[in-house]
Amino acid sequence: MNRLADATSPYLQQHADNPVDWWEWGDEAFAAARERDVPILLSVGYAACHWCHVMAHESFEDAGLAEYLNEHFVAVKVDREERPDVDAVYMEAVQAATGQGGWPMTVFLTPEGEPFYFGTYFPPQPRHGLPSFRQVLEGVADAWRGRREEVAEVAHRIVHELSGRGGVYAGLAAADVPGAEAMRQALAGLGREFDERNGGFGGAPKFPPSMVLEFLLRHHAATGSRAALDLVERTCAAMARGGIHDQLGGGFARYSVDARWVVPHFEKMLYDNALLLRVYLHLWRATGSPLARRVAEDTADFLLRELRTPEGGFASALDADSAGPDGGHHEGAFYVWTPGQLVDALGEEDGRRAAERYGVTPQGTFEEGASVLQWPGEDEPGDADEQTRVRLLATRDLRPRPARDEKVVAAWNGLAIAALAEAGALLDRPDCLDAAVVAAALLLDVHRDAAGRLCRTSRDGVAGKNAGVLEDYGDVAEGLLVLHGVTGDTRWLDAAGDLLDVVLTRFTDETSGALYDTPSDGEQLIRRPQDPTDNAAPSGWTAAAGALLSYAALTDSERHRTAAERASTVVTPLAGQAPRFVGWGLAVAQALLDGPRKVALAGAPDDPATAALRLAALSGTAPGLVVAVAGPEQPLVDGSPAAYLCRGFVCEAPVTDPKWLAEGLRSVPGPPQE
Repeated sequence: MNRLADATSPYLQQHADNPVDWWEWGDEAFAAARERDVPILLSVGYAACHWCHVMAHESFEDAGLAEYLNEHFVAVKVDREERPDVDAVYMEAVQAATGQGGWPMTVFLTPEGEPFYFGTYFPPQPRHGLPSFRQVLEGVADAWRGRREEVAEVAHRIVHELSGRGGVYAGLAAADVPGAEAMRQALAGLGREFDERNGGFGGAPKFPPSMVLEFLLRHHAATGSRAALDLVERTCAAMARGGIHDQLGGGFARYSVDARWVVPHFEKMLYDNALLLRVYLHLWRATGSPLARRVAEDTADFLLRELRTPEGGFASALDADSAGPDGGHHEGAFYVWTPGQLVDALGEEDGRRAAERYGVTPQGTFEEGASVLQWPGEDEPGDADEQTRVRLLATRDLRPRPARDEKVVAAWNGLAIAALAEAGALLDRPDCLDAAVVAAALLLDVHRDAAGRLCRTSRDGVAGKNAGVLEDYGDVAEGLLVLHGVTGDTRWLDAAGDLLDVVLTRFTDETSGALYDTPSDGEQLIRRPQDPTDNAAPSGWTAAAGALLSYAALTDSERHRTAAERASTVVTPLAGQAPRFVGWGLAVAQALLDGPRKVALAGAPDDPATAALRLAALSGTAPGLVVAVAGPEQPLVDGSPAAYLCRGFVCEAPVTDPKWLAEGLRSVPGPPQE
């Protein structure tokens, strides 16, 4: 009996009609495995995962294979986006055992949850050095029946090794608070790993380095480093002109399969687009780049048009696959074009011109002669180009659309709230700010329970059953604090403080200040996950550290400041060792070095003079800058709204001219550093 029909996860529901007798993760599945004395097959993926779909079609929809699987195993299906804790623990085991990881993740467990055999995608027949999935099942079943002691020994050893890793990051947390030397080491390390030809870091596949770019922008603002800004400008330009950027509909795909940003893996994730919206917005704020503003605008448009749910939250992702002309599902079918399709849509002359502008050739850059649209020229689109874009987008919208993962993830919505709130203010986009407010209200009304605890996901306005993890608390608090700065509404500040109290009491090691990904009273897995390094989004550890620091600056709370400093010490050794993987931690550390600075505004929020001062403050590039409502000790000046610029425990004389305030927040203390 397949038990996934009532699951809240779209990924699990995609498997509800499989002949496999799937269970959701939970005590009932493990009890069934113990009762039957069979191992557990744990299969982990997510709704927009291309190879998850492939393996499902090849293996989990096969009646004969499913019959064997059901007889010899208890099959458990997990959505990694709903249960990042389960995914993290077993992915660590997969990577330690095989040297690589990815999704779908396939792990075999004892009924006690101990892993003993690992893999990712397995084909239906042996190929490319991989055994078939049927061979894997038969081998594991034979080992379970005939070599149980060996299986138990392997499982115990793996669990012991994983448990021994638990203190690694707590030890790193004993380092000093990161200083200017750590920031210089990080910049030097990033410079060595920079792709001089194509922008970005490393080779193929190439991922948008959103958190690293945020650090580099903050480092430039703090030091005047031209080298830091150069890495950002070149990477952002390369991504914006490449196929990873949707040249028609805005937004970005998950990653590029090549080093040149040409051919993406076509799934489009909320977290990528929220983070990149903020990066391009901050690049435009720092430089006035027309390209950065255009990309920020179209990414915001993509979020509002394609990912907003009827309840006002933001859906998780758009699938990579969609129906093609032959009726079958193919990766990228919605997005790619041939020269003939451009001519059909635009006519002969305009079609040829569009092919030239978008880099569409008869040979193609993708499969079967199709091309991914790029913008190979360095010029910005003109009016005629915009008319062409609108016409092509209208034609593309007639194609079968990729499926959308409807679940609302708290953390990723927190990232979207922060980005859209700032976009609303800086780009004069009330629609973006309104969307941020509605999404924030949804998180507080639906995702937060009576005890003030967050749930991880919701769907159709109904909260899911999985508890929030550290990144949910950190990213939602970050979004609420940014929203408070843009609106002046203390509701968001108070709610962020409540969430950060949970971080301090349930996620923080009192001895070391290290942070865990799961709460102290959460479900006990084979080890309590803990990781300060970024993945596709900021780590929960550094997201929480950043929110703690901002809250401390806004409220002058020494408790939160101390917690932020203790959490940030882990960045110091990682800055020189692995700066690409601790970008958000470096961004937080740069804010910590800068103060961060606070602008306290005295005046009615709806007073135009107060609004002008608020916009000037939000336009400042000082790292980690926060904008607060002034207390009664900081009154109006001559009856007019005023801004008080504070750093540490000292506030400067009040400012009433927005131009003077903006200038003060863009100045670089000391000589530029390269």
